[in-house]
Amino acid sequence: MQIQSKLIDKAVKELARLPGLGRKSALRNILYLLRQDPGQTLELTSALVDLVENIKRCKVCHIHTEDEVCSICSDPRRNKQLICVVEDIRDVLAIENTGQFVGVYHVLGGLISPMDGVGPGQLTLSALEQRLEQDDINEILLALSATPEGDTTNFYIYRKLNNRPIKVTTIARGISVGDDLEYADEITLARSILHRVEYKGS
Repeated sequence: MQIQSKLIDKAVKELARLPGLGRKSALRNILYLLRQDPGQTLELTSALVDLVENIKRCKVCHIHTEDEVCSICSDPRRNKQLICVVEDIRDVLAIENTGQFVGVYHVLGGLISPMDGVGPGQLTLSALEQRLEQDDINEILLALSATPEGDTTNFYIYRKLNNRPIKVTTIARGISVGDDLEYADEITLARSILHRVEYKGS
C-alpha cells in the first residue's frame, strides 16, 4: 500500500508502531483525524506531549503519575501496612475497579522471564525491599498473572521475604463465576481444589 503524501506516510508509520494497530488500521485513523476539526487533532497532540513531558513514576510504588507521590500512596485512608505487588498499572486499575482492596501497591514493571532476558535486576524488586526496610509492613499480597513468568516472580519474591516476619499471600485462583466445571482446564480446577475456602452459605 503506497501512500502518495510523505506526511501521511510518516504519520501512518508512527501510529502503526502501537500494539494492535497494523498499517491499514493506522491509515484509517489518520484519515479520520484529517476529516475532523483541526482543533480536535491539536488537542490530541497536546495531550500526548503533556503525557511525555509530565508523566513520571510514583517514587513510592512506581505507578504512572504526574505527582512525586501518587494519589493512592498519599491517601491517608489506605492501609500502608498492606502492599499488593503487581506487574503493571493495568493490574492496579483492574484491582481498583473491584473496590475491595484498601492497601497500597508496588508495580514491578514486568515479570522475571529468562527466555526474554528479563532478570530480577530489571524490575523494581530492590525498591520493594527498601520499602520493607523503611516502612512497617504486615502483609505482601502477590497479585501476578497465573503464567510461568508470574509463578517464577512469585517464588523469587517469596524466597526474598522468607526470613522476614511478613505475611505473604497470593490472590486466589479458581473457577470464574458463571463457568461450567466441565470446561475448566485441569490446572485451574486443581488450584481451585487446593485453595478451597470454608463454605459460609453466602
